[in-house]
Amino acid sequence: MLMLRTHRLTKTYAGLPVLTDISLDLQAKDRIGLVGPNGAGKSTLLKILIGETSYDSGEIYRPKDMTVGYLAQDAGLDSSRSIWEEMLTVFQPLIEEEKRLRQMEQLMSQAELRRDQKHYKQLLESYSEAQEAFKNRGGYQYEAKIRNVLHGLRFAHKDYTQTVSALSGGEKTRLALAKLLLKEPDLLMLDEPTNHLDLETLSWLEHYLLSYPGALLIVSHDRYFLDQLTTAIFELNETKITRYQGNYSAFIRQKEQRIAQQLKQYRLQQQDIARAEAFIQRNIARASTSKRAQSRRKMLDKMEELKRPRTEQKTARFRFEVERPSGYDVLQVEDLSIGYDKEHVLARHISFRANRGDRIAIVGPNGIGKTTLLKTIIGQQPKLAGKIQIGAHVTFGYFAQEHDKLHPHKTVLAELWDDYPHLPEKEVRSILGQFLFSGEEVDKSVSALSGGERARLALAKLMLQQANTLVLDEPTNHLDIYAKEVLEQALAEFPGTILFVSHDRYFLNRLANKVLALTANGAEMYLGNYDYYVEKRQEQAELKELRQAQDPKAPGKTQQASFEVEKARQRELRRLKRRKEQLESEIEQTEAAIKNLEEQLYSPDVYRDYHKADR
Repeated sequence: MLMLRTHRLTKTYAGLPVLTDISLDLQAKDRIGLVGPNGAGKSTLLKILIGETSYDSGEIYRPKDMTVGYLAQDAGLDSSRSIWEEMLTVFQPLIEEEKRLRQMEQLMSQAELRRDQKHYKQLLESYSEAQEAFKNRGGYQYEAKIRNVLHGLRFAHKDYTQTVSALSGGEKTRLALAKLLLKEPDLLMLDEPTNHLDLETLSWLEHYLLSYPGALLIVSHDRYFLDQLTTAIFELNETKITRYQGNYSAFIRQKEQRIAQQLKQYRLQQQDIARAEAFIQRNIARASTSKRAQSRRKMLDKMEELKRPRTEQKTARFRFEVERPSGYDVLQVEDLSIGYDKEHVLARHISFRANRGDRIAIVGPNGIGKTTLLKTIIGQQPKLAGKIQIGAHVTFGYFAQEHDKLHPHKTVLAELWDDYPHLPEKEVRSILGQFLFSGEEVDKSVSALSGGERARLALAKLMLQQANTLVLDEPTNHLDIYAKEVLEQALAEFPGTILFVSHDRYFLNRLANKVLALTANGAEMYLGNYDYYVEKRQEQAELKELRQAQDPKAPGKTQQASFEVEKARQRELRRLKRRKEQLESEIEQTEAAIKNLEEQLYSPDVYRDYHKADR
């Protein structure tokens, strides 16, 4: 079923084209990822599709009865209701139906007391129909559904009475997403939905959307998220849109193949043109071959010349170099406690080592103190307890998540040049050019920069430090996919040590060789990338459940079973979990059937006739 179609959609701003001849189809159950560089017009396209922004020409078609839901970047709810009350507004029609059912039950009781069997029977028939419709529309599950979504998006049950207006900006955005998921529109359009989500919440959202009943159109720079979820990618670049079948990784492969094929066709055509022009030049003046030369010229005039395909996206180009290598032992942390003060400890008993060449990713839920740990290590925040030993010749280069060390009233040029006044202006401009600041852009005020531009400027300053140990707090935030890939490559080639915090799982997988999982009562090191960490955590959780199932009084008891037997137990546990979920669903259906039978027993025709009651 066709959900949405656009035909040759065009949009300009101040005479400059933003979207040109955008034609696309969205079918029911489609999972589409919309990608492209910052400023390509992705958000503009979504706003046009929902009618929030006008367009210059073209057509948009969608069925009249189709519902569309849209979550803008950093869009948040603002309400005087509590969290629970706000979520209930989604199911107001069901709540009204439930009230009518309760009223009908009262009328049935009154008719029964009056022994008005005819009226009672009429009411019972109407009640049965209304109850079945209520059940089919999810009337008995909507509260459980609200709790499931709120729990998945990290709203604790104790917070349900909290007023929406008192929430933080990130919490309001997550709540807006929760409300949209509960509405279940036929077409769900999400603009950067992974912002403000920690790793566990991201994983939950992926699994939830995998079973979403409608179509999805998602703008995201989270490549891991796109890989897990999408079945097709629309790339919006240089005002045009191109569709690729498959997830993000498939899109990258297909795009490379497509560009290679276009480049081959372009080169073959250029060779043909060169040969034809050479023939014309040699033969146009000869009487015997003039007609053939003129014919070739006419052929060239009619030929549609192919444009040379762009093999590289315009993006930053840089490397991180080291002025002086550190010693092998870079960092040793022992029994560290971090936080704001002794009354506000975020995490304690943190111990780990970092050696030269390590790429350590620090993961953990939001609010556990990952940023605080980085700041404590580099000395920006005092430790509450424990020991931090810095190795020989270690120099730190710090990338702050909020770029709070940038000066809002300086120009881009002054921000860099003031820190390195010994550099010639030409060299400073050249460095800024590597980070896509050219011409008049270097005279822009830092306060006027976008999030991506501020991130690029902070990276330029970090590059010039030539530190041998990089401490990075969410370095991929605000960067588009192309800039992320360049940053990954630069960090992969970096000869020093890296400690970093990131919610970008694609970035974590490519860069990390160790993962430090931070909790309130310690930290555990995993020797591998993010996928390895997730796999080991899953194995640990399964083993723990197995041990508890075998001996609840001694959950930590070591098992003596072989590796293969242990694996078989894990598989059996997963099978039992699936069976448990199936049985719970059957129990729910059976309970609904029992309730329906009990309601039928209210009928005088049934309970006064033991033959009917016995059936």
